[in-house]
Formats: sequence, C-alpha cells, structure tokens
Amino acid sequence: MNFSKAMKAAVIIFTGAIAAAGLTACGGIKTAADSPSKGGVKIGFIAALTGGAAAYGKSQEEGIRMAVEEINQKGAIPIELFVEDSKGSPSDAMNVTKRLIQKKAAVIIGPMTSNEAKAAGPIMQNAKIPSLEISVTAEGITEIGDYIFRNSVPESMNIPQTAKKTHHLLGYETAAILYAHDNEQHVTAQKYFRKTLEEEGVKIVDVETFGSKDSEYSAQLTNIENAKPDVVIVCSYYQEGARILKKMREMGMNQPVLGDNGFVSPELGKMADAAADNVYVSSMWSAARDTAATKTFVENYTKKYGHAPDQFAAAAYDGVYMAMDAVQRAGSVTDTRKIRDAMAEMKGFNGVCGTFSFDAKRDPIVDLVLLKMEDGVFLAAGKQSS
Repeated sequence: MNFSKAMKAAVIIFTGAIAAAGLTACGGIKTAADSPSKGGVKIGFIAALTGGAAAYGKSQEEGIRMAVEEINQKGAIPIELFVEDSKGSPSDAMNVTKRLIQKKAAVIIGPMTSNEAKAAGPIMQNAKIPSLEISVTAEGITEIGDYIFRNSVPESMNIPQTAKKTHHLLGYETAAILYAHDNEQHVTAQKYFRKTLEEEGVKIVDVETFGSKDSEYSAQLTNIENAKPDVVIVCSYYQEGARILKKMREMGMNQPVLGDNGFVSPELGKMADAAADNVYVSSMWSAARDTAATKTFVENYTKKYGHAPDQFAAAAYDGVYMAMDAVQRAGSVTDTRKIRDAMAEMKGFNGVCGTFSFDAKRDPIVDLVLLKMEDGVFLAAGKQSS
C-alpha cells in the first residue's frame, strides 16, 4: 500500500479521534491497549514509578495509558508504548533511555525530574530521538539540544507569576526562603523567587537550606520564625513540603506559603492535612478550566481511575496527543527528524492543560493559573481568567 495515501487516511481518522477525546489539536511494560497493529509508532515513557517521587510518576503513567488507550481504540496510527521505571535516579534514567533507543522508540516522553533529564537528555540528543519532558522545570533543559522539548513550564516563567500574583493579592512586605540545596529544580526555583520578590520590593529576611533526605527542619524553621517574615517560600517536593508545613504550623507559624512545582500534587494535602491550607502555587493545570477538552478529560479520568487527575496526569495525557500530533503532521512513524521538525512547528495545540505552542527554545507558551490549597484541594485563588 502506498505510504503517503495510508498516512492521509490515518490523518483523517486520527483527527476524528482527537475531537472525540475533547481535543481540538492540529490535538518496557505493556498492556493489551498498548500493543498496536502493524505500522504503528513506538513511544517510550520514562518516570519514577517506584521510590520517593512515585506519586508523581504513577499520576503520569495513568495519564499516558489513558491517552494511548483512546488513540489505539479510535485512531488509525496505533501506539506501541514502552514504560520504563527510572526510580527517580539519574543513572537509571540513562540506562532505560538507552533501552528505549534500542527498541527504536520514535518519541520518548520523559524522564520525570530535572536531575534525570540533565543526565538522559544528551543520550536522546545524540541518538536524535525527540524527547518531550512533561514535568521538568529547571532552567537549561532544552539547551541540551534541538531534540529536547517540554510542555512543563520552566521556573523562569512559573515562579515570577506566583510571586507577582501573590504579592498583589496578599500585599506582603517581607519573605523567608527554605529550599532543597541538592535538587536542581528547587535551587533554580528559589533563585527566581528571590529575584522576582526583590524586584517587587519585598525584603528577603532569611534564606535556609536542607537536604532532600533530611527529615528534621527545626533549626531552619526556628531561624525563619525569629526573622518574622510575612510569607514563607518552600521549594521542595511534596514529601518534604508536607513535613515542613506540619512543623511550621506546630510551631505557630501560620504565614501563607508559596511553593514551586514540587508542591503541585494532591498528595501534599493528603500528607499535610490542614497544615497545607494557605499554600499558593502556579500551574498550567486547573480542573476548573472552562473548556470541553478539560471537562471531558476530568470526567473520563475520574470514571476510569476513581479519583480526579492532577497536573502530572494532565500534562502526561497532553504529552501523548502532542507527540501524535507531530507524528501525524510529519507523515512518518519512524523518521525522527521529521517528527522533531513537526513538533517544533506546533502552534495552538488545544490540550486539557490549555493552548500550547513551542517557543524558539522548545519551551511551552501556555497560560498559568494561581492556585490556593483549601481543605486539602487546590482551587483557583482570587479573580483570574482561566
């Protein structure tokens, strides 16, 4: 069969599949839904499915598998999905990346963390395999090379919005910062918090650090308490964040807390309970977005998994459709250069997290929502557009 004719037919059916899923886009471990018929595209997925960051990874896996299932049921370009567990380790991320390259993956979604991406990115770049990072926010990731993309907003775009919007909303004058000094994402985040708040005229009265494996924060929090800040910034994953919040509230520190991307998980509210109230973050994901794509996704995801999606599930779900949008426009399931070029040209992709385009650095252009945690749930804070 003539391939160009086959791809034209596939485009028609695939576009219908995206519309049926509520999208208006241009749109390892395998299960039956992951195994395509002949002529499909091989997609690799890397995330921490075990270890300390597994809650993020499991959310991403749910979003990935749901999108793959939809496309394989309704689309003419089936997906063969390979799922790899990086355990949150840069060395493991490098090893599974090599395995996916051996399996001839045409696109790799992941890895999950900034430290892993910095380790595995050069391998994908050298192999000329397009990589779409769906939760990596540290600066410089896409500078690894022209095959590295992300739909997760870097800290240079995310943090200034959190700082400016909360400063306008809350009117604080002083702030203290507490961050994980051994994680690239959180080191980057605190730099942008400090820079933006100083530009806003906010005085930084104390800066404290801790290690990602630490479990005791009394000394740092005592120093912050003595500095009497109006607001506290915490840059960490939700596990450390929950412990820090509990200790803060136990010490009578009831200030608003601003978090980075590591806080954007429902697990924060589950682990910290009421101590997580009055926490602010910025996210491209909001279940309250008034779009057909978002509403359909939330409904279908909740029905499938028995719980609502978070940012990580939503970004992963969008990531699969973004990859398939590029494959469709490239007219090939194997030519990674054509797929890369098609991804770079993506404009106005309407996903469940908003409308995406890539800038010249292959970072996403998408609007963000300021969220506030109340009773264990992140809700839109103040009056803002969705």
